[in-house]
Amino acid sequence: MDMELTNNLTDQNIEVEKEQKSFLETTLGGIINTGLDVGIKFLLPDFIEDEVINIKDAILKDGFKEGLNTAIDEVIDFGKSAIGIFTGKFDNIEQMQNAVETGGIIDSVSKGIDTALNKIKESGKLNSSITNVIKKGKNLILDNISSNIEEMIVDQGNEINQFENSINNWKEAYQNQDFKLMENEMKNINNTLEKIIPLENLIKEARQIENIHNVIKNNNKNFNLNELQLEAATALA
Repeated sequence: MDMELTNNLTDQNIEVEKEQKSFLETTLGGIINTGLDVGIKFLLPDFIEDEVINIKDAILKDGFKEGLNTAIDEVIDFGKSAIGIFTGKFDNIEQMQNAVETGGIIDSVSKGIDTALNKIKESGKLNSSITNVIKKGKNLILDNISSNIEEMIVDQGNEINQFENSINNWKEAYQNQDFKLMENEMKNINNTLEKIIPLENLIKEARQIENIHNVIKNNNKNFNLNELQLEAATALA
C-alpha cells in the first residue's frame, strides 16, 4: 500500500511538472518572441513586417542551439536547483518567480542575441550595419522582455487571488445553499484555472469543489449529501 501511494504521488508530481513546464515554455516563449519583434521594429523602423519577422526568426534559430523551449527549460531547471526545489514542481507563484529570476532568463536571451547576430553577420544574411544597430539596441529589447516577464508574474498573482476569491465565494454559496451563485463561481474557478500556472494545491481544491458541485447538480440540487458522497468527491480529486 505504501509503495502504491508513493508511486501515485510521484506520478502526480511528474504530471504537474510537465504542465508547469509547458505553461512556462508557452508564456515565456511568447514574451521573448514578442519582445524581439517589438524591439527590432523600433530599432529598424524603415523595415517592412516580413523583414522584421525574418530577422527575428533568424535570431531565434541561430541564437538558441537546441531551440527556445529547450533554453527556457534549462534556465528554469537551473533556477529550481539554485533555490532548492527538488520535487521538480513549483508549489506557489513565489517559487516560480524566484526560479525565473535566479535561472538567468534575461542573460540567456542576451547571449542568444549575441550568438545569433555573430552567425548572421558571418553568413552574410545581413550586413554589419544592421547587426550593429540591433547589438547596440540590445538592452532596449532585454528591458522590454524583462518588464513583460515581471508583468506576467504580477498578473499570475492577481489571477490566483481571483481564483481564491471564487473558491471562497463558492464555499459561502454552498453554505447558503445558493446553487445559482455556486454555478457562477464554478465557471469563474474553471476560467481562472486555465489562465494560471498549474499548481497542485489549486488544481486539487478546484477538482474537489467541482466534484461536490456535480454531485449536488446531478442530485436535483439536493444539498443533503451523506458522508460517503463527500468522501468520494474528495478522493476523486
